[in-house]
Amino acid sequence: MATTRDVAKAHFSSPEGMILTVNETTELTAPTEALADEHAAAHQGEHAHTHDHVHNASPAMNPALTKEISVEADADEVTRSFRKVIKRYQTQARIPGFRAGKVPESLIRSKFNKELRQEVLESLVTNRFRQALEQQNLQPISEPQLTNLLLQDGQPLRFTATFEVRPEFEISGYEDLTVKRPDVELTDAEYKAELDRVLDGFSTVETVEEDRPLVEGDWAEIEFKGDVKALAETVGEDGAQSAEPMEPIVGQDVLVEVGGANTLPAFNDALKGAKPGQELGFEVDYPKEFGEPRLAGQTVAYAVTVKAIKRKSLPERDADLAKQLGSYESFEDFEGKLREMASQRKKEALQGRAKDEMLEQLIARFEFPVPEAFVQQQIEARLDRGLRALAQQGMQADEMRKLDFARLRDAQRDQAINEVKASMILDKLAEKEQVEISDADFDRELLLLSIQSREPLETLRDRLSKDGSLERIREQMRRERTGSIVFEKLAS
Repeated sequence: MATTRDVAKAHFSSPEGMILTVNETTELTAPTEALADEHAAAHQGEHAHTHDHVHNASPAMNPALTKEISVEADADEVTRSFRKVIKRYQTQARIPGFRAGKVPESLIRSKFNKELRQEVLESLVTNRFRQALEQQNLQPISEPQLTNLLLQDGQPLRFTATFEVRPEFEISGYEDLTVKRPDVELTDAEYKAELDRVLDGFSTVETVEEDRPLVEGDWAEIEFKGDVKALAETVGEDGAQSAEPMEPIVGQDVLVEVGGANTLPAFNDALKGAKPGQELGFEVDYPKEFGEPRLAGQTVAYAVTVKAIKRKSLPERDADLAKQLGSYESFEDFEGKLREMASQRKKEALQGRAKDEMLEQLIARFEFPVPEAFVQQQIEARLDRGLRALAQQGMQADEMRKLDFARLRDAQRDQAINEVKASMILDKLAEKEQVEISDADFDRELLLLSIQSREPLETLRDRLSKDGSLERIREQMRRERTGSIVFEKLAS
């Protein structure tokens, strides 16, 4: 499902103002081999992970969005371009036996033939390509692929350029969508659970020394072994056979609250009345919707030993505890702030899910072809985020190299397409709703990023400006604001 967070982060770079680099195979590729190597090295340095980037010589394009134009330049223009480059080489070349500016043209041509051709290609092809785009009112969003390139001094220049363009689509009728506004009010039970969680972090646990059984409210320290019962049989040549057994579930020195809201009823029933040293045996039927996938829908036979009875004591709710929790004047002050934070967290979570559902409706409502260049960029972005997460979890670079990146990319494709579609829809909605990000709002966002990254504001701004991230951040802000505005308009 496309989420507002991932959609807001989506960034699709168009080769506007590009300088074309033409290789000897007469195709434009994005990126070139050198850039691909640089890209991989950057990932290795910045994110502490490595993965193979597969960039085809001729990247795939969406046929519905592919344009092809033929470009020409007459022979005189080609000759003038060669003369201009040759003259500069004659002036700058330092060749033994010849004074500066006196190197014969024939020697320049023979010694620097490849370099001369490359410079003429880059300047003449780029200029002619841009002129052709302006004449035909086209704006590429992918790097062009050049084919049938003919370039020779004294003869006309000819080539064919193929590239993707943005899809044309309308978003009329989006006002008819209905989105359910969630109830975001924090309940007393939710607040109590939040407060209990905080207090539990400051609680103390003591062993109960008196000889007595476990009662409700006690904490049992147990060790256990759980055998997962086979659910199915397979039929082989020798008849019915049990499915491969699962590894047993084991635990040591585990604390279980007797009668606790999060304790399974089977554990409550078995532990209540038991004493330290007692061994218990019972089965637990886990519901299919159980949070641990390994146990969901399974039956587990447990062998449990009660090791001790523990009593958990919560801290006093006083000014001293408030000071430990932060800069609060009193415990009542802390409770008020906690309620505000919990309320805001619930509101953001529920509204975030509601906005995600709104995006799903928008994606389903408006059908249009999606540029393959944007899809590939989004797949790479999703893959990079996933690899960063693996690196943070401790996966080493050599382990990452063993991953099947082709399969991982394929797995990201459907979600990437939805995120691209949602982003393009939000961009259209931003135009229709006239959503803009003011310089003041943008500066405040950069200040927050500066504080979070502990990087001086001007240093941060300069770095983001150089790598092209400033515009991406403004795009993110605009999409997030557009999503909120449209949600408020449609929610009921």
